[in-house]
Amino acid sequence: MIKISVSPEDMTLVKSLRFNHPHPRVQLRMEVLWLKCRGLSHQQICAIAEVSPNTLRQYLRLYQEGGIEKLKQVNFNQPKSALGEHRNTFENYFQEHPVASIPEAITIIEQQTQLRRQPTGGQERD
Repeated sequence: MIKISVSPEDMTLVKSLRFNHPHPRVQLRMEVLWLKCRGLSHQQICAIAEVSPNTLRQYLRLYQEGGIEKLKQVNFNQPKSALGEHRNTFENYFQEHPVASIPEAITIIEQQTQLRRQPTGGQERD
């Protein structure tokens, strides 16, 4: 079982953020910490907050690593498109030279970048 020590100042903030933070994931993290500080078992917290034991431990470790600020961080993995750096160039090009079809646009993009795009959202190849 993970031992947590939360200051009275942090408890006041947790109490507020579990309902008032704009992101639902942060609210859930605060709720888990709130329940932990109320002395509930991990099993009870998981049932009430509807989180897995692994998620519960992850949230508690985040608090141990960086306090409330760490719990407030929401970082989603957002892969970057290989064409991202060419976006403005192609927007300008296609505004000046409209294409008649998606395959035509794919051909132009591939000729200029060597990246093959798929009309169905497939992955590019190098």
